[in-house]
Order: sequence, then structure tokens, then C-alpha cells
Amino acid sequence: MNQKAMLFLGLVLIQSVLSLTRGESKACRSSCGNIPIEYPFGIDEGCGSPYYRYILVCSESGKLELRTPSGKYPIHNVSYDDPHILVTDPFMWNCEDAENYRPTRPFSLDTSTRFKLSPHNEYLFFNCSENHVIVKPKPIFCQRFPDRCDSSCDSGSYLCRHMPGCSFAMTGTSCCSYYPRATESLRLMLKYCTTYTSVYWRNVGAPQPYDQVPEYGIRIDFDIPVTTRCLQCQDPSKGGGTCGFDTQTQSFMCLCKDGNFTTHCKDYDAARHNGKVHVIAGTVAAVSAAGAFGIGAGIWYLKKARAKAPVTCGVQSNENRLF
Repeated sequence: MNQKAMLFLGLVLIQSVLSLTRGESKACRSSCGNIPIEYPFGIDEGCGSPYYRYILVCSESGKLELRTPSGKYPIHNVSYDDPHILVTDPFMWNCEDAENYRPTRPFSLDTSTRFKLSPHNEYLFFNCSENHVIVKPKPIFCQRFPDRCDSSCDSGSYLCRHMPGCSFAMTGTSCCSYYPRATESLRLMLKYCTTYTSVYWRNVGAPQPYDQVPEYGIRIDFDIPVTTRCLQCQDPSKGGGTCGFDTQTQSFMCLCKDGNFTTHCKDYDAARHNGKVHVIAGTVAAVSAAGAFGIGAGIWYLKKARAKAPVTCGVQSNENRLF
């Protein structure tokens, strides 16, 4: 086989592996189960905002989960108009437990993320030791001026008297409502209370005062970091890409069908000058051993051919030109 034939074979091998890389680049999934996944979230590596990297997980059974320092929690819903997610904690007390108060673990959030517990949450604690926890009914004015009231656990709260969804009334059990300002205060409360549950107030759009109804769960608010580049990337007139990031540098990337760019999908100048194939890390299948061997053999032969090919007066001829 002559040098030109071997050179052609080497180029075909390299091109075939590059085509494989392009073809197996996967797009960002837009849902997990029946829950839509939109910016700033992503369940695939390199998708969404790096601020929420590794936060949401789509399980093998197609269930969306929130990852926190205290564990993984099923996500019931995600709202992007009023940015918040609703999670359930299977370890918390629920109506089915009735007065069987099993021990639980405190829910916690990573303070380095852009998540925060919503003020729409209320926490009910059961069987608290009054030697360590201040349990007493709060005056009415505390609802309007909470900063003027002490940090007692309100035993006369509306939720204690009207347990959401429960057909029974608490009899021999103490109940009080308390909003912990930090994870540490929640741990201290559970140190002296048997168990607890979280209730959030869901807006149903009805006239006040019936515009909100209590439901079990934890509401977590989040920020949507909006940038000009992300808006350009998502603009349908510019190709309608998906906002993502480089997994190595965490810098912004616009994820498109034809590759990833730092601007938008129809930036032809950037595409023309971009000779490197960009793919989302972790989503490209490993190159086969045969392909890797083919590339290695092709590069070895090209180097050997280049070393032997004559160069006259420092000018490349058509015989020894590589590309």
C-alpha cells in the first residue's frame, strides 16, 4: 500500500471517530417523569446553571429528587413562574401516623446554594419537653408583628387546631407551631420534641382570605440567574439553544444541535472558526478500542511519513502536506 493510500486510510479513521463523537452527543433532558426540567436546573451534566449542579437527580424509576446534606427527597412539583420547588419528606409525621410519633431526622439545605426555605412554610412539633422548649400560645398581634414576639412554640396555632387532611383531633398530645431560622435550631427542637412535620400554604387563586390552603410538604424558593447570553441562546430567532456550561471551567455554553458555542446557535462566525468539537462531558460514549487503535496507528504512520517525506527549501510540497 503506497503512502497516499495509507494517508487516506488514517484520515478516514480519524473522521469516523469524530463523527461518532458528534452523533453520540446527547441533548439535555427536558423532563423527569411528569415534571419539566427548565433553566436554571439540569439533570444531565453540563446542563442548566452551574449554581445548581448536582442538585436535582432523576432516579432510574423516573422520579425527580432533591439532593441535600440530609439526604434525597422526592420532588412533588417545580414552579418556574413563582420560583419554588415542593418536596416531601417521608420521614416526617403524617396523618397516617396519627398519634404514633416515630423518630425523624431534621431536613437541611446546603447554604452555599441559591436555595432557601420559604416563609410560606410552617412547622408543627409534637410532644415537646416544656422544660427545654417554650410552649405557649402567642398573642394575636404576633401575626402582624412577629419581631415583637419571643421565640416560643405556638401551642394555639391554627394548624394545631385544624390538622390539614386529618379526620381526627389531637387529644393527649401537645402540638405547637414554630419556624426555625436555621438548621441548628431545627436540630435543637427535635432534640426535645418527639417528631415534627412541615406544612406550606399553597395559593389557589381564590379571593382572600381563602386564597391559600395548607398542604403537607416543604416549599423551597430558588433564584433564576438570568444573563444576556442565556437569553440570546434561548432566543428562537438565534437558533433556540439550551443554556448550559463547560463542565471543566463552568463558563457559559449554548448547547445546540450542531455543537456547543459561547454565544448562540446561529453564530456562524464562531462556528466557522471553531474547529474543535464541543460535547457535554459525561454524555459521550467511550471510543471503542478499535477506533482508538485506528487513530493511534493513523497518527503513527502520519508522523513516520512526514519524517521521511522530502521538504525542499522549507516549503511543503503536495507530497508531504498533512491537511
